[in-house]
Amino acid sequence: MDAVSLLLADSRFPGGGHVHSGGLEEIVARKLVTAERDLPPFLYGRLWTAGLLGAAFAAAAAHAARRGVHSGHWRRLDAELDARTPSHAQREASRAQGRGTARAGRIAWPAVRDLLAVTPRPHHPVIVGALAGAGGALPREAALTAAYLAVSGPASAAVRLLGFDPLTVNATVARLAPELEAVAERAAATAGADPAELPAPNAPALDLFAEAHLRQHKEEVRLFAS
Repeated sequence: MDAVSLLLADSRFPGGGHVHSGGLEEIVARKLVTAERDLPPFLYGRLWTAGLLGAAFAAAAAHAARRGVHSGHWRRLDAELDARTPSHAQREASRAQGRGTARAGRIAWPAVRDLLAVTPRPHHPVIVGALAGAGGALPREAALTAAYLAVSGPASAAVRLLGFDPLTVNATVARLAPELEAVAERAAATAGADPAELPAPNAPALDLFAEAHLRQHKEEVRLFAS
């Protein structure tokens, strides 16, 4: 990964990712993840569904930023990711993270102003990819950043929600390295495709859990927004 991608993947980047659990909070509430042995399958599944989707759009956004596309292309990317995110709660979480990332990133990389002019609340993978591309990162590096964020956020949430050993959780993420590379490769292969032709992996269970979490969040205090 290049320096820009590392910066975007850093948990200290002020993009607001610390308030999102990637669906883990609702899954923990339903006791579907209760022990450290339950975490790897969840992270693996999330990586190859929501992670692959985010990586594909991050790669496409990086490719677009490096080419200096017109505003209409950014609108199409936004619309296509919307179409692949059937859950309203998931869309809102993505845009909330995207807005936080944009606020921090546009100061360092003002080249994303065209994107933000047409999508002031961009989806998280799109703004991550656009910032990476604006900073000189290749689509594969942007994809790897998005893929990593798809699992590192829930992994950190597991420590806070269940008190898992941070060293064990970190090792779990480290063991996903080959899968992260594979997801990044697959996503980068489609970076230059028409937005309508980008991958559309889905995870209906995550969508349903996100909707349930949103309903519960209105009725009782939760640790995470999603």
